[in-house]
Amino acid sequence: MKKLITKLLPLAFGQYFNVYSLFNSKKAAHKAFVLFCTVRKGRVLPQQAAYLEEAKHETELAAGHKLQSYHWPGKKETVLLVHGWESNTFRWRNLIQKLREADFNIIAFDAPSHGHSSGKILYVPLYEEVLHHMINKYNPQYLVGHSVGGMTLMYNEYKNPNPKVEKMVTIGAPSEFHEIMGHYQSLLKFSDRFMKYLDQYILNRFGFHIRDFSTSKFAQTNTKKGLLFHDRLDAIAPYHASEQVHSNWKGSKLITTEGLGHSMHQEDVNNQIISFLKA
Repeated sequence: MKKLITKLLPLAFGQYFNVYSLFNSKKAAHKAFVLFCTVRKGRVLPQQAAYLEEAKHETELAAGHKLQSYHWPGKKETVLLVHGWESNTFRWRNLIQKLREADFNIIAFDAPSHGHSSGKILYVPLYEEVLHHMINKYNPQYLVGHSVGGMTLMYNEYKNPNPKVEKMVTIGAPSEFHEIMGHYQSLLKFSDRFMKYLDQYILNRFGFHIRDFSTSKFAQTNTKKGLLFHDRLDAIAPYHASEQVHSNWKGSKLITTEGLGHSMHQEDVNNQIISFLKA
């Protein structure tokens, strides 16, 4: 019964929005966007709390949110870590150990609606705004982003290139917003007409069409040194996303894995990140 409800609920939402849009397309599109951005997981779990508590730094105020930042001090360059969707800073624990052994100065933060930070929704333009705040405040030389965090790094570099940032690392990052929204349409069975309403809503709110938001396009102007990791069998973000970004990013290197999954916490991955930052 539970499986049946789980299967039917998205269809019910989709039909609701399809019908509602016939009467008020703007409100229907807004509600569908909020549903898309609603964060359901990623708060700090009991087994994560002690580790994060030891490194709590400041509460940052940015983009109308209270953001929890973390600091592991070191004498070398500053590395800023940017986690993915429905995650938090704890996901970096393995890489943080390697970075500390190499004596890097480490800054991380919980995205809006994640970890110890405030909010209920997250979308990339919001994430970019708070990332921009963190970069300006902490002046990192190196940026590392996982999944949507990696997508946000690419958007931030396109929108607000910072000359102090020297190297960027993305891990399992998606690239094309239209692919993500296509999956959303397929899941909820939105009509093509409703998708046009949603596209217009996004244009009015953010200044770009769904198909305009593409980190593979953003990469064309990226002058940083880049390292991309992506698994061919990634079930969350398609492998071709990093292929496309790499093909347009002149200063990048793509490392392809097979069978490591989307999270990529493995020691070999983290060792290669450290080597790249040290080089």
